[in-house]
Amino acid sequence: MKMTALLVLLLLALTVVSVRSLLLSFRAQRPADYAATSPEFDLRAVLNGPIASEGLIYGPNGRMTNSFVARMQGDWEGETGTLTEDFTYSNGSRMQRKWYLTLGPDNTFTATADDLVGEGHGVVSGSTVRMRYKIRLPEAAGGHVLNVTDWLYLMQDGSIMNRSEMRKFGIKVAELVATMRPAPAEAQHSIAAE
Repeated sequence: MKMTALLVLLLLALTVVSVRSLLLSFRAQRPADYAATSPEFDLRAVLNGPIASEGLIYGPNGRMTNSFVARMQGDWEGETGTLTEDFTYSNGSRMQRKWYLTLGPDNTFTATADDLVGEGHGVVSGSTVRMRYKIRLPEAAGGHVLNVTDWLYLMQDGSIMNRSEMRKFGIKVAELVATMRPAPAEAQHSIAAE
């Protein structure tokens, strides 16, 4: 009898944790929640030209594991665009990646990059963008495939707040918080010169 009661309590606790995670957390957000927000997030305008970024990466225990600065360049031709990223991390490592974006119907888009598994899918809603994709970490970081939920929030001054969660088997293993903004004129000149 005691074992049955303990099992019921354990299942009840797991259910409460699961429901809380789905309804009262970062994952509970939906694009429709932001449909009436402004300014409107136009990918071709906001992710265009030189962009400066800096951010923090947190591990599964909630502690910061790394920070970065990045220079980005967005370029568009019609419904397709690229976002080239050049990251420098606080541990001294560097990484370059390139996103390929294709606009679709009803404020949707797809994204690919060399380290993605398959295609990423995004939705633009009001002043936000939500994108979901699977990313393969470099072999030096274990080569794991993580499920990523990426939210971008466009602010009134044109800057973007970015928050991403990375999960493996449904368990959060990392989080990223970053800012993005049009690069200052002097940074634009140095990017163009390279």
